[in-house]
Amino acid sequence: MSPRNFFGKLFSRMLILNLLAMLLVLVLTVVGVHYALNVYTRHDEGVKVPDLTGVKLTRAIERLGHIGLALTVNDSAYNRSRPAGVVLQQTPAAGSMVKQGHNIYVTINSTSSPSFPIPDIVDNCSAREAQARLLAIGFRLLPDKEVEGEKDWVYGLEINGRPVTAGERVSIDTPLQLLVGNGLTDGYLYDEIYDDEDNIYNEQPQNNDMP
Repeated sequence: MSPRNFFGKLFSRMLILNLLAMLLVLVLTVVGVHYALNVYTRHDEGVKVPDLTGVKLTRAIERLGHIGLALTVNDSAYNRSRPAGVVLQQTPAAGSMVKQGHNIYVTINSTSSPSFPIPDIVDNCSAREAQARLLAIGFRLLPDKEVEGEKDWVYGLEINGRPVTAGERVSIDTPLQLLVGNGLTDGYLYDEIYDDEDNIYNEQPQNNDMP
């Protein structure tokens, strides 16, 4: 075969068309893979997380669903200033950019207030110390109720006139009232006897100096 015939067959029209077709397929494959990778790695990127704080749980789920995000409740807490069942906290924070389908984790306000045991404060500490300990737990306090006894000493703790003992569990939404000495009778102790029938305290002074 002569060189002319060889190169003539090598660069024949059919061969050139086949090469061009293969090149086109290769280019299309590269472009397709590149596009697919972009779609996979950036699919629905840029969804802005809304602020769900103070939003009811059902409404929060709807809002996230409309923009392709999911909601997961991962904790509950209690805030008496917020309605029950609303979102207190969220992760990621509002304004964050996430991919579609991302989970937003929220903390929901509990439907009931928690209860805690009463610390041992009666006849064991001053009014200021008792107030600090109760407020640190989260209890609500009414103005102190003065009783005869040593100045600013705690002689009792009440809920609506009912005595409360150390260790009793009480809701933090239930207001407590300390019975605090007024300092008028330093020489007396008071035995506070609870009358189950009348549901009241009977305070009976007893002189320490009496035989």
